[in-house]
Amino acid sequence: MCRWLAYSGTPILLDNILYKPAHSLIDQSLHSKMGVETTNGDGFGVGWYAPAKDSPAVVRDIGPAWSDRNLQEIAGHVVSSLFFAHIRASTGTAVQQTNCHPFRHGRWMWMHNGAIAEFHRLRRDLALAVDPALFSHVEGSTDSEMMFYLALTLGLEEDPPGAVARMAGLVERTGREHGVEFPLQMTVAVTDGVRLWAFRYSSQKETRSLFYSSRVDTLRSLHPDVAFLREIAEGTRLIVSEPLGNLPGAWNAVPESTYGVVQPEGDEMHTFAPA
Repeated sequence: MCRWLAYSGTPILLDNILYKPAHSLIDQSLHSKMGVETTNGDGFGVGWYAPAKDSPAVVRDIGPAWSDRNLQEIAGHVVSSLFFAHIRASTGTAVQQTNCHPFRHGRWMWMHNGAIAEFHRLRRDLALAVDPALFSHVEGSTDSEMMFYLALTLGLEEDPPGAVARMAGLVERTGREHGVEFPLQMTVAVTDGVRLWAFRYSSQKETRSLFYSSRVDTLRSLHPDVAFLREIAEGTRLIVSEPLGNLPGAWNAVPESTYGVVQPEGDEMHTFAPA
């Protein structure tokens, strides 16, 4: 499996989130506490939005995040108000750049932790369900990228929660047609550069960990001495596979079969079910 984080809020240097926390994503690449594997060294990726750009920048590579000097260089110089970061532990597909997250199409970014069970058996049927106009954009061989292009096919740009629900339903129906009892395991983050959606769901109802940060005003009242909290806006949020540190009151588990959206008009959380 993998570990990931999504940040939305006050423009910030990527280094402040990727490297500086006690249990940063870089630390998790070697010492994950809640993942299936302790080590997540099968590649990494970061994607971020910059002012006046129609699509996000994405940098991905196959080496481990903990030793990549280019990632450290980028993190020390890029400032963004919305970015994704992902460290990969392959579930069976090749370790190659096109299989690293996040995935991008137009203004959209997508990343995933989990798996489609028996994907090698389901892959052909799922691929045939992708819109032919989109299929040529599929670059890699992962279930994660297939899920992204299925969601795009099923209306992601118009209705993200509905499209992800329809994608999950298609994966489950296809899996069960092939005799797979629990076809889907996923925590997913997707964004259009303005809003950020995060989903936690699995067919078995035992989904991998996912957390969101508490409201900034709550954290300031709990920890008035933490300088970082005085520097960020009220709407700043982090969504992570596992907490970046042990600051009391900072992290909340996303409930099973739930999705949330971080957006300018206010955060929301709803139940999630395949359609």
